[in-house]
Amino acid sequence: MPRAQRNSTVGFRKSLTWTLAGLLAFSFAPNAFGGKKKKAQAVVPEGEAVANEPAIDIGKLVWPRPPDIARIRWLQQFRGERVAEPVQPVKKKQGWMDRLAGVKQVDEISTVPPHVLVEPYGVAADSKGRIYVADTYVGAIFIFNAESDKVEFIHNGKEVHFEQIIGLAIDEDDRLFVSDSHLRTVFVFDAAHRLVGSFGQESLERPSGIAMDTRNRFLYVADVVKDHIAVFDADSLKLLRTIGGPPAKVGDEDAGTFARPTNVAVDANGNVYVADTLNDRIQIFDADGNFISMFGRAGDGPGAFGRPKGLAVDRDGHIWVADTSMDRVQVFDREGRLAGFFGMHGTLPGQFILPTGIAIDKQNRVLVSEQFKGRVQVFRYITDVEAATEKSGREKNASMTSSPQSSPAGTELKP
Repeated sequence: MPRAQRNSTVGFRKSLTWTLAGLLAFSFAPNAFGGKKKKAQAVVPEGEAVANEPAIDIGKLVWPRPPDIARIRWLQQFRGERVAEPVQPVKKKQGWMDRLAGVKQVDEISTVPPHVLVEPYGVAADSKGRIYVADTYVGAIFIFNAESDKVEFIHNGKEVHFEQIIGLAIDEDDRLFVSDSHLRTVFVFDAAHRLVGSFGQESLERPSGIAMDTRNRFLYVADVVKDHIAVFDADSLKLLRTIGGPPAKVGDEDAGTFARPTNVAVDANGNVYVADTLNDRIQIFDADGNFISMFGRAGDGPGAFGRPKGLAVDRDGHIWVADTSMDRVQVFDREGRLAGFFGMHGTLPGQFILPTGIAIDKQNRVLVSEQFKGRVQVFRYITDVEAATEKSGREKNASMTSSPQSSPAGTELKP
């Protein structure tokens, strides 16, 4: 690894890693709950009862905790269409014959119940910043606009027939690829969300997570029954080859073999990352399908996995893994060394219940879906360059405010 890249990785690890005690919800963020700044930035998690959930100052939801430089910041969460204010039922005028016959009057409700996430899995973002979420239970794709409350849909039974949609991937032309595990199919939609094709029925058994390599024009599809990764040409939609396969003997954990691979990701160099879920490890291959390395082990400690699923790679080459059983997201460098982790079991922002999907877009937003919570949380990754700039600014300010004379303990240095 080049020295500059190695130093960048070490810097990220030093600024992001914290102890297991730091996983306690928001222990790193003093006054995150309530406080005098509550009116300025406080929110109550959408859809939760105010009596059960405290207001949270989202401006202080950062990892790691101050005074370290933040590398991850919580932004927002999505659950579906906004719930409308309750309305009073409209009483329909009842005729005298109905009254005489004793017909019970039924009040009419004019509002349509909102569409909400129930079991979201795959997540992706297009060039306009819209966030796409595949919901396996609802059988529809939710399309969220982060700048407004507008929610669009690709409906089941209207635009297309879905049965169990899992993975999502979007190319540079905003073509949307959707895997359906029951139909053994990958659907293709254009930028206007019109169905333009489908493929995979002849070669896929149970497609799960998918990933797009825009550089080499490959679409990778994890097949959890065949225990391999199918590689398709993203333009012709033809099967090119497969990566991996089941072990020669049940229980073997040889490199290049899988036990229920659920998700896949691709980095800027075309390297392929596979969540080898039942083996509790991540395997890495080059664009030709040659094995490079792997990391991970079963366990509940930092760096270990309890059924890894969602995978994503940020612009600095860090590997983000959604750990479903541990209800957390862990971040690793290319060598598989733990750089940091965040999250714990819970319903508050920054906590998770069965996180399954993860994606990182060009705006450095980290999208994490939770199947049991029915939501997508959005975080902001602070890049190595941004962190270095922040560190330089702090050092400059510290030098400007320092004094040649020492100050009494507990007092603030004045410029």
